[in-house]
Amino acid sequence: MVTLTKLKQSSHPLKEYIHRLEAGESLLPDSLQNLQEVVGILHSYALVLDAYSQNLLYIANNAFLEPFPLLKYLNGEATPKNLIRYGLDDRLNFEYAEYCTKTMFWHGGGSLETYLNSPEFEQLAQQAIRAKFEGNLLLRGFHHLFSAFFPEQIRQLAYYSAMSQFWRVMSDLFKELSQLYNRQEITSISQVTEYIQSGLTVAAKLPITYSVSIRGKLYKIIPETAGLKFLQDVALPYVETIFFRGTPFFGTTSYNAQARQIPQDLSEFAYGVLYADPLITGGAGIPPTLLMQDLRHFLPQYLHEVYMRSPRKEDNLRVQICSSFQKSMFCVVTAAIKGLSPYPLDTKEPYQQQSNRIYLENWMNRFIASRLPHVQ
Repeated sequence: MVTLTKLKQSSHPLKEYIHRLEAGESLLPDSLQNLQEVVGILHSYALVLDAYSQNLLYIANNAFLEPFPLLKYLNGEATPKNLIRYGLDDRLNFEYAEYCTKTMFWHGGGSLETYLNSPEFEQLAQQAIRAKFEGNLLLRGFHHLFSAFFPEQIRQLAYYSAMSQFWRVMSDLFKELSQLYNRQEITSISQVTEYIQSGLTVAAKLPITYSVSIRGKLYKIIPETAGLKFLQDVALPYVETIFFRGTPFFGTTSYNAQARQIPQDLSEFAYGVLYADPLITGGAGIPPTLLMQDLRHFLPQYLHEVYMRSPRKEDNLRVQICSSFQKSMFCVVTAAIKGLSPYPLDTKEPYQQQSNRIYLENWMNRFIASRLPHVQ
């Protein structure tokens, strides 16, 4: 018969956070300012993700194998107003959405990558390619000579579609979170993480599919029979790729293998947003300035007031936005950690407690070099 014994205190360097999670709390301490920063920046992020999602969906559906998609950042709407805003750089930076998508594609992993390298995908891709270039002798000849080129472009477009679907869900989730906060139904950081965890659970099994219309006929690229799901096949790989791994930016770190400035194993990459210094220079290990610039457009008044209370006020606005964004992402990670734990974190069974402890210590190993101790 197993006897109940009190679980010993962890000796891990980040034991404070392990014990915090075991006590049902979040990685981020609960305070009024943290709550305002997290909910406020997620309000802004929801609106940015809404636009990012629409643009990626437009590219995946309307720029399918187009050699020169010149209007892809305008969603095909070449109105004078849009052209002027684009020329004056008074727009959302959809390049960041593409950066995230291409980073996901580059790192790969999971069932989405497995499917996109399967015979089933190859067959469906070839059908779409033949339909797209029907009557175009030049591109048909190009495909004959370089048979791997267009399927690779379709693989990338599949990630565009998957990311669009993922961000659509997250945008709606963060919008509702903001509304609940405004109605004073969300009053603590713990409630924020619980709400996000619940939302991810509800959306977990949403199917990820992708089809394109060519000359009025629908061609499936990712059919529902592929069995790809929101949480396992897109959300978790996104956390792994964007939160943890990321990519070093060109011009700051050499990609030359002989220079040995970049780990040879992609799993050792630590250039994601959770490791990034909040210096808005667009450099390696630093979140792209583009996202911080976009978030600036939609700050709620209460969050702007928080920033105005800082010594430098708006002089370092993007740095403050970056810090708030990291706080919010640690709340999202908290929700993921709790949702994926082998047993409920409040369990009283010794074996389950020990399994949870090992699980949490493995997570904390990845946070040692992160910004977690600095965003409190």
